[in-house]
Amino acid sequence: MDAARIALGLGANLGQPEMTFHRAAELLRAAGMRDLRLARCCRSAPVDCLPGIPDFTNSAAVGLWPGSPEELLAVTQGIEQQLGRPPEHDRRDSRSIDIDILLFADRCVQCPHLCIPHPRLRQRLFVLQPLAELAPDWLIPPEGISVAEALAQLLNRES
Repeated sequence: MDAARIALGLGANLGQPEMTFHRAAELLRAAGMRDLRLARCCRSAPVDCLPGIPDFTNSAAVGLWPGSPEELLAVTQGIEQQLGRPPEHDRRDSRSIDIDILLFADRCVQCPHLCIPHPRLRQRLFVLQPLAELAPDWLIPPEGISVAEALAQLLNRES
C-alpha cells in the first residue's frame, strides 16, 4: 500500500503546547510518517468545553502515512497517552494534547470510533486556519470543496 497524504489537527491547553506538538511530530515520524510539516500555532477560545477552561493552542500537521486510518488512529491515541492525556477523558476538559485525524487522502471513513473527514472540520476556524496554511488546495470529501474555500465560507458566516 502506498503512503496516503493525511492531515491532523493538534490542540492543547495544558503544559507547553508548542513543545508538545513538536514532540508529537517526532513520535509520528518514529511511527512511520514521512514528509511531516507543522503549521504555525494559533490561540483560540474553548469551544464546547466545560466552563472556565483556559484558551487552547492549535496547529495542524500534514504528511504521508504508510498504514491504514485505523493504524493511524491507534498511533495518535498512543502518542496522546505518552504525552500525558489519560486514556479515559472528558472531551470537554483541558488536555495536554489532542490529535484529530482531519483528512486521509480523499477517503471517507464512517465507523463508531473514527469519522474521516473529521465531522466538525468545516465548522472550526481553529482547525481550518492552520490547515489552510499547509494545504489550501486539498479537496475535502465528499463535496470536493478545498480547505481554502471551506475557510472562506466559515469566515463569511462568522462575519
